[in-house]
Amino acid sequence: MTHRALLAGVSLGRGVPVAVMGALNVSPESFHPGSVHTEGADLLAAALTMIDAGAALIDVGARSTAPYGAATVSDRDERERLARAVETLAAKVPVPISADTTRPGPARAALEAGARIINDVSGLRDPEVATLVGERRAGAILMAFPTGAPSGLPPIPAVKSLLNQALQRARDAGISDEQIVLDPGIGFFRSEGIAWDEWDATVLAGLGELQGLGRPLCVGVSRKSFLGAIIGRPATEDRLAASLAATAVAVWNGASLIRAHDVAETHDAIRVVERIRRAGAAL
Repeated sequence: MTHRALLAGVSLGRGVPVAVMGALNVSPESFHPGSVHTEGADLLAAALTMIDAGAALIDVGARSTAPYGAATVSDRDERERLARAVETLAAKVPVPISADTTRPGPARAALEAGARIINDVSGLRDPEVATLVGERRAGAILMAFPTGAPSGLPPIPAVKSLLNQALQRARDAGISDEQIVLDPGIGFFRSEGIAWDEWDATVLAGLGELQGLGRPLCVGVSRKSFLGAIIGRPATEDRLAASLAATAVAVWNGASLIRAHDVAETHDAIRVVERIRRAGAAL
């Protein structure tokens, strides 16, 4: 197990600085309105600002995947939104573009428009997406996605089992381990036997136990509702400090890639954690 990946040319994992992936949405229904940029010029400006602040990747979503969201976006609308956004960015930004989708149609359209990574929160549950990623030799970010029924397992064993299943689906589709990063699914486990904020806090505390999977970990805590539950702030715009605190914990516990809406602040928090960790290792 190398614990290293080369995601569309971006090195991730042990011995490599933690990277930031800027999160942008062209879906007006996104849970964090501050991440939404539906116009091409605005989207490009936002992406370039993130890159100037240190983003090594840009992740674009065209349909909200928040587990508590009621909005429904058709396959056609997601496909058109995503293709247009990726095409706007791919030729004009100096970093790889990731497409946040679980559907084969939008995934194919995004790859054809210039995306080089598929960020699939379902963990390749759709075999057609798995085959597409394998055939195109794209990078893959695979999330632990709950089945809907309570797992009956504690948080870390449940997440580890789901990630193992996603990893096996990727391997079966011919996707090289070197092109795979795993995501523990912070914010998505809302039907378990414990409160979702307790679940997410436990997963962040136990990230190190997921190292046995041998793949770098991508963690997305930015502005999420478990933070609002902990600090009593329901509005996403009031959760920046909490996001940075959770990011620091994730990095300390082994995350290699952080997906964030606030790239400049997140980048600074990561660099501080890494500096302190190096100082501790030298003692």
